[in-house]
Amino acid sequence: MRRAVIDLRSTSDAFRLPDAAADRLCAAAPPGWEVLVVREDNTALDGGGPGAEAMAAVPEAEVYFGWGMPAPLFHAAPRLRWVQSALAGTGALLAIPEMRDGPCQFTNAAGIYGPPIAETVLAGVLHLTRGLDLAETLRADRRWDQVAFGSAEVMVREIGELQVLVVGTGGLGSEIGARFAALGARVVGLRRDPSKGCPAGFTRVSGLGALDAELPAADVVVLAAALTAATNGLLDARRLALLPKGAIVANVSRGTMLDEEALRAAVESGHLRGAVLDVFAREPLAAESPLWQLRQVVVTPHVSGVSPRRLWDRLTALFVGNWSAYVAGQPLRNLVDKAAGY
Repeated sequence: MRRAVIDLRSTSDAFRLPDAAADRLCAAAPPGWEVLVVREDNTALDGGGPGAEAMAAVPEAEVYFGWGMPAPLFHAAPRLRWVQSALAGTGALLAIPEMRDGPCQFTNAAGIYGPPIAETVLAGVLHLTRGLDLAETLRADRRWDQVAFGSAEVMVREIGELQVLVVGTGGLGSEIGARFAALGARVVGLRRDPSKGCPAGFTRVSGLGALDAELPAADVVVLAAALTAATNGLLDARRLALLPKGAIVANVSRGTMLDEEALRAAVESGHLRGAVLDVFAREPLAAESPLWQLRQVVVTPHVSGVSPRRLWDRLTALFVGNWSAYVAGQPLRNLVDKAAGY
């Protein structure tokens, strides 16, 4: 029997494989396959190592579906031919030479988290453009002040007034752009390979090299690209200064793509209206970080992808579809380009 190991329990209720989803995965097994569902919690999302149950299951596994795959688990699976990660990125898997240079196929969940992340970005931007950060302060002070909402500092605007620059127009960036476009914003995208086309709702898409030229017209810039050597440190102090006064920065990709200290300075100086941040260079965000204290910065603890009711429908459909393709020798959806890093 060929073996698939499902290792998607989690210490977090938001990311714990429901029994109903596990049953669907078992029922979808092609003829000649056995499915082992690991029942102990997978602590990969907490930075932990593999559990004993997973270590015992993978030596005979041909397929593994988990929250990434820790190196000790990968090395314990000599028969492995395909890893399906439930994470949108690549995690540390490509740091394993045998994975990076070997024949094992690697697919991720890029795009699966797009809808909830896109709605989080939109909600955060609306929080700032409608002055709800000010409203929270006034409420805490029990102060009624209508005049403040017309000030240049608060800069109340409608989404339809904005030009939104989305850096990374794959599954995640496309979802973000579509939502802003639906509310009347002019959406411009940047991607590594603009020949892949312009997603629905976007006015145009250019290469990453156009970033400096696009920033001066961007009322909102959203970082939604994969973290690579080309995007690490992408939005630094120089580029933040290129944004127009009152611009908003959102980061739902990886924390190291944005210079957090330069962002703080730009918000405190009044150059930027604010920021929407779900990812940080170091997580958890330190209690002493000044970002916690800035009213104009929306901070969420890397939870923009949480969607307990819809996530598992999308993840199970992705895996089952890929499983059928794998058995038939057909191309897999979300196959990671190991050379490109995503």
